[in-house]
Amino acid sequence: MLLGYIFLGISLSAPIGPINAAQLDKGVRGGFLPAWFVGLGAIAADIIYMLLVYFGIIHLLDLPFVKAFLWLFGFFVLVYTGVESIKNAGTLTQSNMRGDEAALSKSFMNGFLMSLFNPLSIMFWLGIYGSILAKAVNDSSVEQTLINSGAVILGILIWDIFMAAAASLFRKYLTLGVLKGISIISGLSLVGFGCYFGAKAVQFLFFI
Repeated sequence: MLLGYIFLGISLSAPIGPINAAQLDKGVRGGFLPAWFVGLGAIAADIIYMLLVYFGIIHLLDLPFVKAFLWLFGFFVLVYTGVESIKNAGTLTQSNMRGDEAALSKSFMNGFLMSLFNPLSIMFWLGIYGSILAKAVNDSSVEQTLINSGAVILGILIWDIFMAAAASLFRKYLTLGVLKGISIISGLSLVGFGCYFGAKAVQFLFFI
């Protein structure tokens, strides 16, 4: 059963999204640790949403005006990060690809904000995890429910480590030109997700 919950966490993290794109960009630039810290930041936000679901507070975040705010803030975070990635791709050199330990906190905050202000995260935790939690509460003890929730987080963590390691390998074995291309593609991906968030914000604000 625990393996099933771990696999659920991996399955939920595997589809390409803003976090994966940001991890790829950070890994190309700074190696394993910056990419991993993006994932750790996202996990911190996931844990917050998990607690909100557990205590039944997350339904407040399902209100239309709250969703509109989250879509809008997510738009700004993703577009800013994506534009920064594209802009800095041209300055990518071997000398500035050694990684910056001081930038780990920035990587963490990027992942945290991307996940925290991502209404898709709310839909997941409210929908999928909420239904799992409802079933688990009826069939299992509180301790077992917490263990199952931890297994989901472990699955997400495993995928984040895999993504960080893959991005780190990219920077070691690919040419500088290819790495710049990956950074630009990652940035465009973030801008694309940001524009989608912005369109959803406009929809909530003016068409609902």
